[in-house]
Amino acid sequence: MTQKSAQNLSPLMDGYGWEWLYRLGGIAALIIAILIPFQIVAFIAWPPPSTVSAYFTLFQQNRLLGLVDLDLLLIVDNLLSIFLTLAIFIALRRTNPSFATAALALGMISIVLYLVSREATFSMSTLSDQYALASTDSQRQAILAAGQTLLTTYTGTDFNIGYILGAISLIIFSAVMLQNRIFSQAIAWLGIVSNVISLGLYVPVLGIYISIFSVLFLWVWDILMARRLFQLASLKWNLGVQAA
Repeated sequence: MTQKSAQNLSPLMDGYGWEWLYRLGGIAALIIAILIPFQIVAFIAWPPPSTVSAYFTLFQQNRLLGLVDLDLLLIVDNLLSIFLTLAIFIALRRTNPSFATAALALGMISIVLYLVSREATFSMSTLSDQYALASTDSQRQAILAAGQTLLTTYTGTDFNIGYILGAISLIIFSAVMLQNRIFSQAIAWLGIVSNVISLGLYVPVLGIYISIFSVLFLWVWDILMARRLFQLASLKWNLGVQAA
Protein backbone atom coordinates (compact mmCIF):
# COMPACT_ATOMS: atom_id res chain seq x y z
CA MET A 1 0.00 0.00 0.00
CA THR A 2 1.60 3.27 -1.12
CA GLN A 3 1.51 6.50 0.89
CA LYS A 4 -0.62 8.08 -1.86
CA SER A 5 -3.14 5.23 -1.64
CA ALA A 6 -3.29 5.63 2.11
CA GLN A 7 -3.95 9.35 1.74
CA ASN A 8 -6.71 8.71 -0.81
CA LEU A 9 -8.45 6.12 1.34
CA SER A 10 -7.84 7.57 4.80
CA PRO A 11 -11.06 9.64 4.81
CA LEU A 12 -13.01 6.43 4.20
CA MET A 13 -11.39 4.49 7.05
CA ASP A 14 -12.67 5.24 10.54
CA GLY A 15 -10.70 4.35 13.66
CA TYR A 16 -8.14 1.62 14.20
CA GLY A 17 -8.10 -1.80 15.79
CA TRP A 18 -9.67 -3.79 12.94
CA GLU A 19 -6.44 -4.77 11.19
CA TRP A 20 -6.44 -8.30 12.62
CA LEU A 21 -10.01 -8.88 11.49
CA TYR A 22 -9.03 -7.74 7.99
CA ARG A 23 -6.09 -10.15 8.09
CA LEU A 24 -8.31 -13.01 9.25
CA GLY A 25 -10.80 -12.16 6.51
CA GLY A 26 -8.00 -12.11 3.95
CA ILE A 27 -6.65 -15.45 5.17
CA ALA A 28 -10.17 -16.91 5.06
CA ALA A 29 -10.72 -15.71 1.47
CA LEU A 30 -7.33 -17.08 0.42
CA ILE A 31 -7.96 -20.51 1.95
CA ILE A 32 -11.41 -20.65 0.33
CA ALA A 33 -9.80 -19.83 -3.03
CA ILE A 34 -7.28 -22.65 -2.52
CA LEU A 35 -10.03 -25.14 -1.66
CA ILE A 36 -12.28 -24.32 -4.62
CA PRO A 37 -10.21 -26.24 -7.26
CA PHE A 38 -10.16 -29.30 -4.99
CA GLN A 39 -13.94 -29.10 -4.63
CA ILE A 40 -14.46 -28.91 -8.39
CA VAL A 41 -12.05 -31.77 -9.11
CA ALA A 42 -13.63 -33.94 -6.43
CA PHE A 43 -17.12 -33.32 -7.80
CA ILE A 44 -16.10 -34.15 -11.39
CA ALA A 45 -13.81 -37.09 -10.63
CA TRP A 46 -15.93 -38.64 -7.87
CA PRO A 47 -19.56 -37.56 -8.32
CA PRO A 48 -21.64 -37.91 -5.14
CA PRO A 49 -23.69 -41.12 -4.95
CA SER A 50 -27.43 -40.89 -5.49
CA THR A 51 -28.57 -43.48 -2.94
CA VAL A 52 -28.04 -44.10 0.76
CA SER A 53 -26.64 -47.59 0.21
CA ALA A 54 -24.13 -46.19 -2.29
CA TYR A 55 -23.00 -43.63 0.29
CA PHE A 56 -22.55 -46.41 2.85
CA THR A 57 -20.41 -48.34 0.38
CA LEU A 58 -18.35 -45.23 -0.37
CA PHE A 59 -17.70 -44.57 3.31
CA GLN A 60 -16.61 -48.15 3.84
CA GLN A 61 -14.19 -47.91 0.91
CA ASN A 62 -12.87 -44.38 1.44
CA ARG A 63 -14.10 -42.43 4.46
CA LEU A 64 -12.36 -39.19 3.49
CA LEU A 65 -13.86 -39.21 -0.01
CA GLY A 66 -17.26 -39.85 1.52
CA LEU A 67 -16.88 -36.79 3.74
CA VAL A 68 -15.74 -34.68 0.78
CA ASP A 69 -18.71 -35.83 -1.32
CA LEU A 70 -20.95 -34.73 1.54
CA ASP A 71 -19.45 -31.22 1.53
CA LEU A 72 -16.73 -31.41 4.17
CA LEU A 73 -14.77 -28.72 2.30
CA LEU A 74 -17.85 -26.52 2.00
CA ILE A 75 -18.32 -26.76 5.76
CA VAL A 76 -14.77 -25.44 6.12
CA ASP A 77 -15.61 -22.69 3.58
CA ASN A 78 -18.62 -21.59 5.59
CA LEU A 79 -16.74 -21.51 8.88
CA LEU A 80 -14.06 -19.38 7.24
CA SER A 81 -16.78 -17.18 5.75
CA ILE A 82 -17.65 -15.97 9.25
CA PHE A 83 -14.40 -13.99 9.35
CA LEU A 84 -14.71 -12.90 5.71
CA THR A 85 -18.27 -11.65 6.18
CA LEU A 86 -17.35 -9.72 9.33
CA ALA A 87 -14.34 -8.13 7.64
CA ILE A 88 -16.43 -6.97 4.67
CA PHE A 89 -19.08 -5.56 7.01
CA ILE A 90 -16.52 -3.57 9.03
CA ALA A 91 -15.09 -2.10 5.83
CA LEU A 92 -18.52 -1.09 4.49
CA ARG A 93 -20.45 -0.21 7.63
CA ARG A 94 -19.96 3.56 7.25
CA THR A 95 -20.69 3.59 3.51
CA ASN A 96 -24.26 2.33 3.87
CA PRO A 97 -25.06 1.22 7.45
CA SER A 98 -28.54 -0.10 6.65
CA PHE A 99 -27.63 -2.29 3.69
CA ALA A 100 -24.31 -3.40 5.20
CA THR A 101 -26.06 -4.52 8.41
CA ALA A 102 -28.78 -6.30 6.44
CA ALA A 103 -26.15 -8.11 4.37
CA LEU A 104 -24.28 -9.10 7.54
CA ALA A 105 -27.44 -10.51 9.12
CA LEU A 106 -28.40 -12.47 5.99
CA GLY A 107 -24.85 -13.77 5.62
CA MET A 108 -24.65 -15.04 9.20
CA ILE A 109 -28.10 -16.66 9.01
CA SER A 110 -27.02 -18.30 5.75
CA ILE A 111 -23.91 -19.77 7.37
CA VAL A 112 -25.88 -21.15 10.33
CA LEU A 113 -28.54 -22.71 8.09
CA TYR A 114 -25.93 -24.27 5.84
CA LEU A 115 -24.06 -25.81 8.76
CA VAL A 116 -27.31 -27.16 10.21
CA SER A 117 -28.21 -28.72 6.87
CA ARG A 118 -24.87 -30.57 6.68
CA GLU A 119 -25.64 -32.93 9.55
CA ALA A 120 -25.35 -35.80 7.09
CA THR A 121 -21.64 -35.15 6.53
CA PHE A 122 -20.49 -36.93 9.67
CA SER A 123 -23.69 -38.73 10.68
CA MET A 124 -23.71 -40.70 7.43
CA SER A 125 -20.27 -42.02 8.28
CA THR A 126 -21.56 -43.29 11.62
CA LEU A 127 -24.59 -44.90 10.00
CA SER A 128 -22.30 -46.56 7.46
CA ASP A 129 -20.39 -48.23 10.29
CA GLN A 130 -23.64 -49.35 11.91
CA TYR A 131 -24.90 -50.70 8.59
CA ALA A 132 -21.73 -52.76 8.14
CA LEU A 133 -22.22 -54.26 11.61
CA ALA A 134 -25.96 -54.89 11.28
CA SER A 135 -26.87 -58.57 11.54
CA THR A 136 -30.51 -58.55 10.43
CA ASP A 137 -32.48 -57.16 7.50
CA SER A 138 -34.71 -55.16 9.84
CA GLN A 139 -31.67 -53.43 11.34
CA ARG A 140 -30.30 -52.62 7.91
CA GLN A 141 -33.65 -51.26 6.74
CA ALA A 142 -33.90 -49.03 9.80
CA ILE A 143 -30.39 -47.66 9.19
CA LEU A 144 -31.16 -47.08 5.51
CA ALA A 145 -34.28 -45.14 6.52
CA ALA A 146 -32.23 -43.00 8.91
CA GLY A 147 -29.76 -42.33 6.12
CA GLN A 148 -32.55 -41.31 3.75
CA THR A 149 -33.80 -38.84 6.35
CA LEU A 150 -30.33 -37.31 6.53
CA LEU A 151 -30.12 -36.96 2.75
CA THR A 152 -33.56 -35.33 2.67
CA THR A 153 -32.36 -32.76 5.23
CA TYR A 154 -29.14 -32.36 3.27
CA THR A 155 -30.99 -30.83 0.31
CA GLY A 156 -34.01 -29.59 2.25
CA THR A 157 -35.40 -26.30 3.50
CA ASP A 158 -32.39 -25.24 5.62
CA PHE A 159 -29.98 -25.71 2.73
CA ASN A 160 -32.11 -23.91 0.16
CA ILE A 161 -32.94 -20.93 2.37
CA GLY A 162 -29.31 -20.67 3.46
CA TYR A 163 -28.09 -20.86 -0.13
CA ILE A 164 -30.43 -18.11 -1.33
CA LEU A 165 -29.76 -15.84 1.65
CA GLY A 166 -26.00 -16.25 1.19
CA ALA A 167 -26.24 -15.17 -2.45
CA ILE A 168 -28.44 -12.18 -1.57
CA SER A 169 -26.05 -11.17 1.22
CA LEU A 170 -23.06 -10.99 -1.13
CA ILE A 171 -25.08 -9.21 -3.81
CA ILE A 172 -26.02 -6.52 -1.28
CA PHE A 173 -22.44 -6.23 -0.03
CA SER A 174 -21.24 -5.92 -3.63
CA ALA A 175 -23.81 -3.22 -4.40
CA VAL A 176 -22.57 -1.24 -1.38
CA MET A 177 -18.99 -1.65 -2.66
CA LEU A 178 -19.99 0.26 -5.80
CA GLN A 179 -20.73 3.29 -3.59
CA ASN A 180 -17.15 3.77 -2.37
CA ARG A 181 -13.48 3.35 -3.28
CA ILE A 182 -12.57 0.86 -0.57
CA PHE A 183 -13.13 -2.11 -2.90
CA SER A 184 -12.52 -2.10 -6.63
CA GLN A 185 -15.24 -2.15 -9.26
CA ALA A 186 -13.93 -5.55 -10.36
CA ILE A 187 -14.50 -7.04 -6.90
CA ALA A 188 -17.96 -5.51 -6.68
CA TRP A 189 -19.13 -6.69 -10.09
CA LEU A 190 -17.61 -10.15 -9.69
CA GLY A 191 -19.52 -10.45 -6.43
CA ILE A 192 -22.77 -9.52 -8.14
CA VAL A 193 -22.27 -11.67 -11.24
CA SER A 194 -21.06 -14.79 -9.40
CA ASN A 195 -23.96 -14.77 -6.96
CA VAL A 196 -26.62 -14.02 -9.55
CA ILE A 197 -25.32 -16.93 -11.62
CA SER A 198 -25.20 -19.15 -8.53
CA LEU A 199 -28.97 -18.81 -8.23
CA GLY A 200 -29.10 -20.72 -11.50
CA LEU A 201 -28.90 -23.79 -9.24
CA TYR A 202 -32.69 -23.73 -9.39
CA VAL A 203 -32.84 -24.03 -13.18
CA PRO A 204 -34.22 -27.51 -13.99
CA VAL A 205 -31.71 -30.13 -15.19
CA LEU A 206 -28.81 -27.71 -15.78
CA GLY A 207 -28.93 -26.05 -12.37
CA ILE A 208 -25.99 -27.85 -10.79
CA TYR A 209 -23.73 -27.08 -13.77
CA ILE A 210 -24.71 -23.40 -13.75
CA SER A 211 -23.91 -23.31 -10.05
CA ILE A 212 -20.49 -24.85 -10.66
CA PHE A 213 -19.84 -22.28 -13.42
CA SER A 214 -20.54 -19.48 -10.93
CA VAL A 215 -17.79 -20.87 -8.69
CA LEU A 216 -15.18 -19.86 -11.29
CA PHE A 217 -16.19 -16.20 -10.83
CA LEU A 218 -16.28 -16.68 -7.07
CA TRP A 219 -12.74 -18.12 -7.16
CA VAL A 220 -11.41 -14.94 -8.79
CA TRP A 221 -13.47 -12.86 -6.36
CA ASP A 222 -11.93 -14.66 -3.36
CA ILE A 223 -8.40 -14.04 -4.64
CA LEU A 224 -9.05 -10.35 -5.24
CA MET A 225 -10.87 -10.02 -1.93
CA ALA A 226 -7.98 -11.64 -0.03
CA ARG A 227 -5.53 -9.23 -1.64
CA ARG A 228 -7.71 -6.22 -0.82
CA LEU A 229 -8.30 -7.20 2.81
CA PHE A 230 -4.56 -7.64 3.33
CA GLN A 231 -4.10 -4.17 1.87
CA LEU A 232 -6.73 -2.74 4.21
CA ALA A 233 -5.01 -4.39 7.19
CA SER A 234 -1.73 -2.81 6.10
CA LEU A 235 -3.44 0.55 5.55
CA LYS A 236 -4.91 0.48 9.04
CA TRP A 237 -1.46 -0.24 10.43
CA ASN A 238 0.21 2.48 8.36
CA LEU A 239 -2.40 5.08 9.27
CA GLY A 240 -2.09 4.10 12.91
CA VAL A 241 1.67 4.58 12.81
CA GLN A 242 1.30 7.95 11.06
CA ALA A 243 -1.25 9.11 13.63
CA ALA A 244 1.04 8.07 16.49
